[in-house]
Order: sequence, then C-alpha cells, then structure tokens
Amino acid sequence: MNISIGNDHAGPDYKQAIVKHLEAKGHIVTNHGTDTFDSVDYPDFGHAVATDVTAGKAVFGIVICGSGNGIAITANKHQGIRAALCWTKEIAVLARQHNDANIISIPARFTSIPQAVEMVEAFLTTDFEGGRHANRVNKIPFCQ
Repeated sequence: MNISIGNDHAGPDYKQAIVKHLEAKGHIVTNHGTDTFDSVDYPDFGHAVATDVTAGKAVFGIVICGSGNGIAITANKHQGIRAALCWTKEIAVLARQHNDANIISIPARFTSIPQAVEMVEAFLTTDFEGGRHANRVNKIPFCQ
C-alpha cells in the first residue's frame, strides 16, 4: 500500500520509527517531513500529505506535529480529507470505523513512539463500517 507521511520538527524520530515499521510490512512510504529538529512550518508538510491522498498517490496519510492539531487542521482544508487527531489506539480504530478517516494525525509531544506505531498499525488495518456512519460522513463536506 502507498502511504504518505509528513512531520514538522517535533516528529522526525516518530516518523523514522513509523516508516521503518511500515516498510518492514512491505508498504511504500513517501516522506514529506523534515528529518531534523530545526524549526519548520507544519503546513508545508500537511498540505503535501493531503495532496498525495486526494490525488490518489497514497491510500492513507500520516501527519505528525507537536500537538497534532495544527497539521490536522491544515490537512482538513483539502476537500475529501478526513484527518483525525489520535492519541490512543482506540481512537485511531474509531476514526477509521466511524469517520472513514484517511489521515491520522499524531501529537508527538503527547504520545510515545511505541504508541504512535501501534496507532498507525490499528488505523491502517481497520475498515470503515459504513451504514449509518456513511450517512454522517457524507454530510461532512460543506458546500454553499
């Protein structure tokens, strides 16, 4: 599976562990994040990941910043993106089952690396339930 990942300066070590895990499972990962701890702007990487997902270059995206909020907000500006801020495995599962999230946002300053890897694995292996949840997800796009 093709997966896109992006991070700011709060997440290079998280990204490295996640990419290693994903590549060991045979996934192809596109890296849009920084590899240093030097300050950068998270929107640059959030937009790149969201663009990969909306263009069909990636099935799922992973974004990482300090709180997970800024980069999720950025990704969610793209039509068709449902980026979910997750801080536990259970929330990652529900984001897929109930919200058909296609990007997981990880708060590096509030989760451990093993937790982040566990959340990503749960996110990628959980299917959307559809049904009543599909009706709700279909109401998310706002058009005037």
